[in-house]
Amino acid sequence: MSAPGRSRASGEPSAWWALALRPNRPVVPRVLVVRAAVGMAVPLGVGLVCGRLALGVFAALGAMHATMNDRVEPLRLRAPRIALALAASTTGMLIGAELQHRGAGGLEIGVALTLVGFAGGALSATGPRGSAAGMLLLVSASLGGGMALPHPWWAAPAMLPCGAALVLLMGVRYRTDVRTDPRTRALAEVYLALGGLLAALGTPDGAAARRLLTGRLNQMQDLLPPPRPGRREPERLHRLRRSYEAALGATEAAAGLLWAWRPVPPELAAFPARLAEQITGGPEPAYPDWRPDTPSRTAFDTALRAAADTVAGRWAPLDTAAPPPPDPWRLRVRLLSRGSVRYGLRVALCVAVAETAVNLLPLERSYWVPMTVAFVLKPDLGSVFQRAVSRALGTVLGIAVTAVLLALTTDPWALSLAISLCVALLPYSTAAHYGLNTVVMTPVALLLVQLGGESGAAEFWPRVLDTALASTIVLVFGYLLWPERPPHRIEPGIVTAANALRRYLAAVARVEPVAEVWLRRTAYRALADARQQVDLGLAEPPPAGRLAEQWVPATAALERLSGAVAAYAAQLRYGGRQPEPEVIERVLRSLDRLTGAARAHHPPTGRIARPTGPHDPGRSALARAADELDLLLDG
Repeated sequence: MSAPGRSRASGEPSAWWALALRPNRPVVPRVLVVRAAVGMAVPLGVGLVCGRLALGVFAALGAMHATMNDRVEPLRLRAPRIALALAASTTGMLIGAELQHRGAGGLEIGVALTLVGFAGGALSATGPRGSAAGMLLLVSASLGGGMALPHPWWAAPAMLPCGAALVLLMGVRYRTDVRTDPRTRALAEVYLALGGLLAALGTPDGAAARRLLTGRLNQMQDLLPPPRPGRREPERLHRLRRSYEAALGATEAAAGLLWAWRPVPPELAAFPARLAEQITGGPEPAYPDWRPDTPSRTAFDTALRAAADTVAGRWAPLDTAAPPPPDPWRLRVRLLSRGSVRYGLRVALCVAVAETAVNLLPLERSYWVPMTVAFVLKPDLGSVFQRAVSRALGTVLGIAVTAVLLALTTDPWALSLAISLCVALLPYSTAAHYGLNTVVMTPVALLLVQLGGESGAAEFWPRVLDTALASTIVLVFGYLLWPERPPHRIEPGIVTAANALRRYLAAVARVEPVAEVWLRRTAYRALADARQQVDLGLAEPPPAGRLAEQWVPATAALERLSGAVAAYAAQLRYGGRQPEPEVIERVLRSLDRLTGAARAHHPPTGRIARPTGPHDPGRSALARAADELDLLLDG
């Protein structure tokens, strides 16, 4: 597996356009596909049978909005995610439908949608849940103001929660099903990724394997509820939490081995995969017979034995902390913070320009333009430039697919089936590529309009012009003329990751393993966020892509430092090494210099040398890390 953003052969950064076009290859649970298809088919079918297809169309919209926010996760997380999205969607539909019902003029609609755009943009900047809700607020307001409404008009927003409720109810059984519990499967994925990292030790694929493991740990962390002081957890949840915390300890030790370029025997590398089988109902595996010969290997052996005992249900000493980190689904920024207001103004500006263009140009379906603006400006979908271009190209392909379908049949039952099949692809297309997602979404939107009796096939091709207009507006007013460029997203991530590493190193220096466990988890998560922002920046065209590329060495250096701190912790615990205040202070000064460079928008010009052989266990791991940081910062 190659590191994201780099060519397989040379290790050099790939061209930005290649990164922008490259799809992911996600593994999508089949249950999401089934829920998506059934959730769309049932409202449309009921509408056809009852002769109220218009109501069925809006219920199907609610089901689709729920599908867009559906995950295989406990009801505790799944229900609030869908509820917030549907609350925003219903509110937006109510605003749009009320404006249409009153026959509001173009100026009034433009002002209303601009205000909705500001509210949706500000909400979008608060985190993953807010991003989905903010987008649906503006999308639904645009649709409510333009789509043909049923009678009575207020039935349109009322039907959205009905379709969403069906999707939500179809996943309730996963709350108590042990074998298909998403937390059990996510924990097994953690141990599988740990085995992948062990297999990659001492190879160029190690860094990519570590990032994959970090992603699996993040996913599992998101699925676990924070413990409540004074309340006893259910036994199954307590065992899952302990097994996850054991995996954290093994991950830290494995990160030290990765940094030291020190492989382990193949039978040991295969052992975490056997633990994953045990987690999902397999037999307990026998621990491999091997003898660790360095502090890093001893640390890993101790951690992996504790993990094996914990997975088997036996007590084992773990370096666990009393309070976990804050819930990752909390608001990332406050609703009216500076960052939230800035993003709200960005969306509002694009919506205002879009509504001005709609009122000046003879557009038949004016709601398509602000709706496209909402989709393209969703803040957590990556490069705005990439989305704008992908949206235009995907719309062309999606309209072509729609034209073919309508040339074959206009039967409502057949079109309902086609819509359900398209929605079934949404869980995969959303994770694979934004352009592919647009290809899937466009036939759904157009065929729903067709079922509503609003337009015919001949009116679909003008949507290409609408999409091109909206994408151009976003590129000019939301990208080129807007000061929020990729480095301004990367640099705060660098600062956050460096500060998290400072706290992690301080805990290691004080030899406080209880405080260390969640500090290193926080540090690894911050590093993953920083790396993601760099990868998103690499997909931007020049000059933004080149600026992002300049931060690649700094991000790699911080990732290397995290492994060095883990190796240093092993030397302190198992190698008899004493803390080295002068070396620690040297590393802290380097981190200060790096954060200062990030705040000043000056990427360091040096490079770090990748190891070509195992690290000498007799030498301080932290001293070597300090040398690498000096090479990076002194150029």
